[in-house]
Amino acid sequence: MASSKMQYTGCYDSPVGRLTLACERGGRALTGLWIEGQRFFGSTLTSDSCPGGTLPVIEQTKRWLDRYFSGKRPLPGELSLAPEGSVFRQRVWKNLLEIPYGKVMTYGEIAHRLAAEDGRIISAQAVGGAAGHNPIAIIIPCHRVIGANESLTGYAGGIEIKLRLLKSEGVNLPGVQ
Repeated sequence: MASSKMQYTGCYDSPVGRLTLACERGGRALTGLWIEGQRFFGSTLTSDSCPGGTLPVIEQTKRWLDRYFSGKRPLPGELSLAPEGSVFRQRVWKNLLEIPYGKVMTYGEIAHRLAAEDGRIISAQAVGGAAGHNPIAIIIPCHRVIGANESLTGYAGGIEIKLRLLKSEGVNLPGVQ
């Protein structure tokens, strides 16, 4: 369900397609970044969002993306991020932020991490669902999560874009072209 808070948006033309960026009213925190055409595009955008391409966090995010797509490795912590989602999704997204450039983690590994914290079983499918609903693509690196046996399962932006992002970060998976 979309937030009732006013949001502002901007666009960024990237090597993987046009990106839509969203921030909260004051322009201090990024609330969304979607690849045009992806599943769940704009899932947390309000119906009355307004253009705000010059707001501080939109401008900072564009500079971050410039560095990212030029092969540098900016850190997500350089930006103020405020993705909206359940407590469980927030926990999964926090784990995604801990996956470094050039590395991948499986949905099962994240599920085991969360289960160890909770003392209860958490399924890889639940982690996959939360990762799939990540409202801040690329910066919260859900593209760095893979299936068992290094399979490139699921990515809201599409497997081809996931593969391009991983390759740009220096990830080479055996058997994946």
